[in-house]
Amino acid sequence: MLLFLLGVLIIAIGLAVSIALHEVGHLVPAKLFGVRVTQYMIGFGPTLLSRTRGETEYGLKAIPLGGYIRMIGMYPPHKGEPEGTIREDSTGLLQQMTELSEEAKQYESAQYGPEDAHRTFVALSVPKKLVVMLGGPLMNLLISVVLMVVLVSGIGLPAVTPTVQSVSECVVPADAPADTSCEGRPAAPALAAGIRPGDVLREIDGRQIERWSDVTTAVRSAQDRTVEVVVERDGQTLRLEATMIIDARPVLDEDGAAVRDADGNLVTEQVGFLGVAGTPDLVPRSPAAVPEMAWSAFTQTGRLVLTLPVRLYEVGQAAFGDAERDPNGPLGVVGVSRLAGEVASADQPGFELREKTGTMVSMLASLNMALFVFNLVPLLPLDGGHVAGALLEGLRRSLARLRGRPDPGPVDMSRMLPLTNAVAIVFILMTLLLLYADIVRPITLFP
Repeated sequence: MLLFLLGVLIIAIGLAVSIALHEVGHLVPAKLFGVRVTQYMIGFGPTLLSRTRGETEYGLKAIPLGGYIRMIGMYPPHKGEPEGTIREDSTGLLQQMTELSEEAKQYESAQYGPEDAHRTFVALSVPKKLVVMLGGPLMNLLISVVLMVVLVSGIGLPAVTPTVQSVSECVVPADAPADTSCEGRPAAPALAAGIRPGDVLREIDGRQIERWSDVTTAVRSAQDRTVEVVVERDGQTLRLEATMIIDARPVLDEDGAAVRDADGNLVTEQVGFLGVAGTPDLVPRSPAAVPEMAWSAFTQTGRLVLTLPVRLYEVGQAAFGDAERDPNGPLGVVGVSRLAGEVASADQPGFELREKTGTMVSMLASLNMALFVFNLVPLLPLDGGHVAGALLEGLRRSLARLRGRPDPGPVDMSRMLPLTNAVAIVFILMTLLLLYADIVRPITLFP
């Protein structure tokens, strides 16, 4: 139980830091552009502690499930408001959700005089507005990529290494059952050559071995020739000779997985066979592998967001019916915390501290990628809603210039508050559904 709670604590701290840095992504450019930022808060609800530095109050609130910065003048004044009236608003999703019930945002906060008009968010140019509002999501993207670099180059990715895990006793057809007897079958070339479990394959038929794919290529191309196999055993280099056997082995795809036909049968080819199995391990790779991994995570998260209504319907069927919960479906805070606890407390063979650390880092990287993608959705109160407003403002001004008309001024996004209220209600219902589903039909790593 202690390890389970430790896992929950680690993911909670990681998520809190991610949220805090997200808001830093908004805070820093806003201050650099001269916008008056009155608050930087982690969490929402009652304030637990705070300190004012300069003109900004920095603090921690009771419910650590979000964060926000409060800037003056995120919306232009409504018609009928006194000249020079400047309203303030915040960037945080949950904070805005708790404030949206106030009457049309007319008097949600303190009023500021005309002397602050040049320090409002609405006074910024369109490019600067985009920098401020995209700063938060881009910070989450940066965190995700950094964590992926740590995972790929520091901890390593699962791979089969050239260290021999097992040696076949005989030559068995590729599609034969695992319990097939060796009676009457020829001995495997590796066994006959004296290769043992624990040997590290260094060279086969003159080909240097660095990864398991080198072993596969060298063995298959050797056909039925007798080749030299160099192994490292107990710190010593041994040169052995193995006479390969041509056998029907599975055709492998680019990822090293066996190819199957439309009927599910293995596709085989006649190639050289040695009879050794490599050892699965975490193998550090070059950071050059990170862009592909980040793009894959981005596209997968994007598909999840685009199909979110369908996914939530499936979650509802699982929570209130007999349907199975999709292990790749959306999770709430409780579900993520539960998985983190399972990872930390897992007692599975081959799942030690290094594997647990890698899994936790991967989870945090995925969470930050989710925050990045989700915040790009062009709906208020998400950052993407303000980004869409800034882009619309830029488009209106460009069209006005082309037509020789006066500057139409900033877009008043507060007119979208009825829709924003509806979106906020949907978010609340989604949160409650995931919370309930994570409790009654949780997703587990080790069923």
